[in-house]
Amino acid sequence: MEFTEEQRSRYARHLTLDAIGEKGQRRLLAGRVLLIGAGGLGSPVALYLAAAGIGNLGIVDADSVDASNLQRQVLYTTADVGRPKALVASERLQALNPDVAVVPHTIWFDKANAQTILAGYDFVIDATDNFEAKFLIADSCHHASIPYSHGGIDQCFGQTLTVIPGQSACYRCLFAAPPPLSDAEPRGPLGVLPGVIGTLQANEAIKMLTGAGELLTNRLFTFDALTSSTRIIPVSPNPNCPLCGGDHSA
Repeated sequence: MEFTEEQRSRYARHLTLDAIGEKGQRRLLAGRVLLIGAGGLGSPVALYLAAAGIGNLGIVDADSVDASNLQRQVLYTTADVGRPKALVASERLQALNPDVAVVPHTIWFDKANAQTILAGYDFVIDATDNFEAKFLIADSCHHASIPYSHGGIDQCFGQTLTVIPGQSACYRCLFAAPPPLSDAEPRGPLGVLPGVIGTLQANEAIKMLTGAGELLTNRLFTFDALTSSTRIIPVSPNPNCPLCGGDHSA
């Protein structure tokens, strides 16, 4: 494809990067990313991917904007309270970058629709806020052989890991099963925390599509917002993993 003058202006900073350049930007414009969760983590993911020129961006979220979201979910404004997140996100992202085709899904990602929703995407970003969804995304992406980025936050602590099914450690290599359900009221998160982790997840999608740099595979990135400290923890594929163990027998 040939870039229009408007595109050359919009993506000028990418086009000058050795790691991206024209070839990489074309890959971004042809890329298909599915974002599951349009809240704290999903907001920066969506904004940065749309700005980068991801050609097709699916957004799955059945929730509506609540006033309590506005402390961290930077996609939304006070005027959006009560409106479906996926629809508001679609409007805002297409206003940010008309090159991006945004497909909103105002439904929850579940076992019944998982494979249908995943079909055709190059990369999935788990920006959900509950363990049930995270394990379902890990399982579904594994069965569909689609790479994905896990992101999780709790109070002032966040983590992210990228998984390439059949090649790297998966989410269940780290956590074999969901923890027991808790009735405790949520505490936090610190407002900026999902911005840090979500931005890293967007970066993983960009690297995956363009081939730039090194992905966070077999490495769990952690961030403590109170101490501004980071760690990268090596993660090996677990041969006894209930999900991917058999994939690494060779």
